[in-house]
Amino acid sequence: MIGPGRMRQNDIYTAGIHRRKPRVPTDFAELERRARRAMSERAWAYVGGGAGEGRTMAANRSALDRWAIVPRVLRDVSQRSLEVELFGQRLPAPILFAPVGAGSLVMSDADIHIGHAAAELGVPYIFSNQGSASMERVAREMEGVTPGAPRWFQLYWSVDDDLVDSLLVRAEKMGAAAIVVTLDTTMLGWRPQDLNLGSLPFARGEGIAQYTSDRRFTEIVAERAAAAGDSEKPEVSLGVIATLFSIARNTPGKLLRNLMAAEPRVGVQTFLDIYSRPSLNWTDVEGLRARTSLPILLKGVLHPDDARRAVDAGVDGIVVSNHGGRQIDGSISSIDALDAIAPVVDGRIKVLIDSGIYTGADVFKALALGADAACIGRPHMYGLALAGADGARDAVANIIAELDLTLGLAGYTRVADVDRDALQRM
Repeated sequence: MIGPGRMRQNDIYTAGIHRRKPRVPTDFAELERRARRAMSERAWAYVGGGAGEGRTMAANRSALDRWAIVPRVLRDVSQRSLEVELFGQRLPAPILFAPVGAGSLVMSDADIHIGHAAAELGVPYIFSNQGSASMERVAREMEGVTPGAPRWFQLYWSVDDDLVDSLLVRAEKMGAAAIVVTLDTTMLGWRPQDLNLGSLPFARGEGIAQYTSDRRFTEIVAERAAAAGDSEKPEVSLGVIATLFSIARNTPGKLLRNLMAAEPRVGVQTFLDIYSRPSLNWTDVEGLRARTSLPILLKGVLHPDDARRAVDAGVDGIVVSNHGGRQIDGSISSIDALDAIAPVVDGRIKVLIDSGIYTGADVFKALALGADAACIGRPHMYGLALAGADGARDAVANIIAELDLTLGLAGYTRVADVDRDALQRM
């Protein structure tokens, strides 16, 4: 049986016979360079940028470089398996498409394209709570590609509990296999690339489709709009006019009506007021089990004590993550955090990782350090910028292919067998 690594190589080399090069570069550095050229200034600032001086983004990479793979030889690696099981679903590889908000900065209907890509590969897409298309639309797209295509839902815990419940119910109905509660963004980090442009996508109605498609959210907006009356009149400038058009385009309904009505503007302000809850605490998390039957993962865990508390709270998994280096400048790297957290969890719950995981070799190292799977963020967004759904698919397919080849070349036949013996600290 030929594995996904050699299959991917064969496809690319066969195309090369006809002088056709891959649209999506197979190395991250070139992928990032080309994506930056393809993106608008605002899109690059949001997707490619990080917090402060970018020290956490750099730490994510340097931490991976401190671990070296130690290959073993003369083992029969002709048959390999990347398969893993997560929450009752058998997946072809230990890789997920991470949630990335405001994807419409990169391409219109970004979430639809990403869902399509994930469904083609058969790996889960974690729908962003700050998506540019409703979860129902993305689920329908995925079902059209591959019936039963795995998908999860990311939850930002709103200050309105009824909205939280509404989002959870919708997630269950659209077939989510798990809920990923993001804990590290109770407020936005200091992001100079966005700040220097004065660019907050959500203030333009970008990335709030989960909210504008939600019954509870529209109720809140209607109440606020009625209470505001005619007092919600924005200062007029060319920038404001452009923003109003953006809000109108990103709000359900007819453009002209949205331009004249107060609700779209009030909706944006309502989102900014209630999307996240800084007072969120362990008591809230412990009560979440009574609000959903789905497996629960906590995203943004970086300290071993928080990992212990997550186990005690009865959740089903954690995502070791520093939000791709976008929240705190100078934070611990996700790989260093994983190294400390995995022994504490000791297999009692699932451990996933994201932030700085860009290649198949990176995924291999994460698995060796105790992760059950890795979430891929920027690479699939860069592929999206270059070639839409096909680009997002190919960017992740390349990572899966490299993981398969790395697994075999390191002397392993199953990802489940990869452990610390495969690595050496540099």
